[in-house]
Order: sequence, then structure tokens, then C-alpha cells
Amino acid sequence: MNEKWKRRLVQFFKGWMFCLLVAFVIAASFKSAIADWNDVPTGSMKPTILEGDRVFINKLAYDLKVPCTTRHLAKWADPGRGDIVVFNSPADGKRLVKRVVGMPGDVIAMHNNKLYINGEPVSYQALEHETIEGFDSEKSSRYVLFLENLENKSHPVAFIPLMPAMRSFGPLNVPVGQYFMMGDNRDNSADSRFFGFVSRKQIRGRVLAVVISRDKSFLHPRWQRFFFKLS
Repeated sequence: MNEKWKRRLVQFFKGWMFCLLVAFVIAASFKSAIADWNDVPTGSMKPTILEGDRVFINKLAYDLKVPCTTRHLAKWADPGRGDIVVFNSPADGKRLVKRVVGMPGDVIAMHNNKLYINGEPVSYQALEHETIEGFDSEKSSRYVLFLENLENKSHPVAFIPLMPAMRSFGPLNVPVGQYFMMGDNRDNSADSRFFGFVSRKQIRGRVLAVVISRDKSFLHPRWQRFFFKLS
């Protein structure tokens, strides 16, 4: 191979490497600051989010951050009570999906799995398993389901009466700039009851929907949960 072809080949590969690098930076920045999706491997948010769900995260729901950091470039909203959010755990930095229960300035308590916010009890309504899309009542017979109402927004929560769990705490004062997070699977969720409050800057985005869902593998899709809006 003569020198002319060698130079052309080197230039060709340099061009492709540059394009790949630019594409990687753009994709990484998009996932970090604008939108992403996340596989849910555990049942801490059952029955709202099931194991095997892949959820869509709107990272522009509250603010715009410098990609791959927690530094804000702009902020236009704060998480609301009842929002499902993605954040970094204060315990180990692991990315978690939980629901906002306590807002800055709130007084939060729980007695026998019943929430109290600022001294007022949250309302609950019994719920049948069959009303939850994709929730297998046969496999999940140990669960008791209720509809919980937060700020006039209702969502299902699950309890496991036979499992030892932290069912009472507080009252706790939520500091300014901090949030109290809980999983909807109340008796089987590592949340703010264990790792404490979550700083506003650690909240990465809001979970809006299930994009796809499968039961154990892609060979067993839960079609009814595809593009399923979450509340």
C-alpha cells in the first residue's frame, strides 16, 4: 500500500472516529439532561410499577442540569406531592424510583401504615387486584391493595400484612430543600424511612409512563402495560 492510500485510510478512520465521538457525546448529554428510560428490577413501587417495566423519565420536568452533573442551569418547577421521581440515594448514590410523599416544611408521620401529613390523615380506599393492569392476583395473593389520595391525586399502594416492616414512624419535620420519598409497596421498600430525606438537587427527573413491560424476559411481554401512563 503506497503512502497516498495510507494517508487516505488514516483520514477516513479519523473522520469516522470523530463522528462517533460527537454522536456519543450528544447521546450521553441527551440521556443525562433531557430524557431517558430506566429498567425497574425490583418491586418497591408495586403495584404502580412492576418488576420488568421500563419507564420513561422526563429530565426536563423540573429543571435543566449540566449533563452528567447535579448543577442547575435553569429551574422552572419543583416536584409535587404524589409525583414519581428518579433520584440518587443519599445512602449510596444508587439511582432509585420512588414517590414524593413529604414536601419541604411538611410534618410527616405514619401509624400502622396510614400516612399523616401536617396532622391530617391521608384517605384510603380498598382496591381489588383485578383493577391493576398486569398485576397477577394469583402470584400476588399476599398483597392487600388500597387507593391512596395525595393532594386529590389517587394512586394504588400495596401492603404485605405477614411481612415484618416499618409501619409507623414520626412525626418528622421535612427540612427546606428536602423531600420525603416512599415506595408504593409500603412493606417492601427501602426509602426515606431508612436513608432519610432527599435533597432537591439529587432529583433527576419525573417518571411519566411505562414504555415497555415484560414478565421475566422479552419472550413474555405484558402488552397491556406498553405505553401505560403512570400517576
